[in-house]
Amino acid sequence: MLSGRDKGCCSFEDYNQTTEWLLSRTRHRPKIAVVCGSGLGLLADGVTNKEIFPYADIPNFPVSTVPGHEGCLVFGILKGKSCVFMQGRFHLYEGYSLCKVTFPVRIFKLLGVETLIVTNASGGLCPDFKVGDIMLIKDHINLPGFAGQHPLCGPNDERFGIRFPCMSDAYSKDLRKLALDISHELDYTNFVREGVYCMVSGPNFETIAEARMLQVLGCDSVGMSTVPEVTVAKHCGLRVFGLSLITNKVSLDYSREEKVNHEEVLEISKMRAEHLQMMLNTLIARSHQLDEGINVN
Repeated sequence: MLSGRDKGCCSFEDYNQTTEWLLSRTRHRPKIAVVCGSGLGLLADGVTNKEIFPYADIPNFPVSTVPGHEGCLVFGILKGKSCVFMQGRFHLYEGYSLCKVTFPVRIFKLLGVETLIVTNASGGLCPDFKVGDIMLIKDHINLPGFAGQHPLCGPNDERFGIRFPCMSDAYSKDLRKLALDISHELDYTNFVREGVYCMVSGPNFETIAEARMLQVLGCDSVGMSTVPEVTVAKHCGLRVFGLSLITNKVSLDYSREEKVNHEEVLEISKMRAEHLQMMLNTLIARSHQLDEGINVN
């Protein structure tokens, strides 16, 4: 059962209180925020001048309940850039409202963050994808949103964004192009892909019939997170870049005997972590090129 601090509603006073608490305790003023998906908390390992805040200590902050999500905010410097890393995210299936799931994104906006990088582990639907591939997210399908489970439902707070935000460019084309250039330079092209990510609410993995439907809809991978954070980030005016690690092939055949499990997801995340870390570190180091109008070719 969720405690009182984890109730579904969030007020602007909650956001302010949490932001002021963090600003009074960290000397860092991050411009880049990174959300680490399942088993990917080690993406923050390269951060220097670290200041670590367990979620449980932060006023109004939810807490992680899923294995592979450490539950800490890590502030520090990475490749000369002030960053904040979320080691662990929140999910609908944990019992949180979408307001709570996306609570950190609005805190990042109030802290002065300009770019949000989201990572996740997902199941591959595209027949060309292999386990261990890294998919640059070019678009998403928000299945819970179709059913009214949407982080922007309810009264709109104009202090964050407009009532009807455009989502046709949710993921930055410039950052994706920079990431593709970096993948060529690092010789990662044999396992870096682009594709469409689909969010389902979970916590169960998909049935074969569901997986076949998602493939028909044009989904290349499927997971249980990310889309709410991206939606709120776009509403707030943040630039977004997304990476999805393909940790399993979604079963589309009734004759297959393999069963996906969360332990397998964490194991693949660990296997590919070094490549992900190198790619993200390089992207962060060179992200200023976009702001300065430098040709990334």
